[in-house]
Amino acid sequence: MPLDPQLLEILACPQDKGPLLYFADENALYNPRLKQRYRIDDAIAVMLVDEAETVDDEEHARLSAKAVAENLSPNFAS
Repeated sequence: MPLDPQLLEILACPQDKGPLLYFADENALYNPRLKQRYRIDDAIAVMLVDEAETVDDEEHARLSAKAVAENLSPNFAS
């Protein structure tokens, strides 16, 4: 189940307050600046710092390339 578009517009990283990339097919929001991924459970974004997953360089490269290939942009302009 995808995130509500209105909710997506206002979600920000809880750590740096910046925009996120939304990977609907992976049920995740991603902050490429901090290499932090936040999961989405049943259309609810789990935006807790303690629940964030820090990704390694390889996964960061994969997500960054996927964002470019799918023409994904951050959920809001910073």
